Amino acid sequence: MAQRYLQGDAFDHGEVNRLKEFLSQWRERLMNISWFMHCLNESIARQANAEDNCTGRFWKGRFKSQALLDERALAACLAYVDLNPIRAGITKTPEESDYISI
Repeated sequence: MAQRYLQGDAFDHGEVNRLKEFLSQWRERLMNISWFMHCLNESIARQANAEDNCTGRFWKGRFKSQALLDERALAACLAYVDLNPIRAGITKTPEESDYISI
């Protein structure tokens, strides 16, 4: 039905009502961050599992998705990510690393 709608095809009354139900459901889902994160995490896991020829969740244990609710949380996250190569011993300073945004 979505493809037909995009092509500009005509719909009968029952199909129009069904489209309205679909639109209402999708609008509800798009306003739900939990549903969005579930879909995002699932697609990432499927792609990673296909590339690595394995199964299971992508984020396990300490790896998880978390909402960054303000600028302070965002800054803390950016600093954490940028300092990971130093903590891992890959580089001595952020400026020497090819894997961070600095």
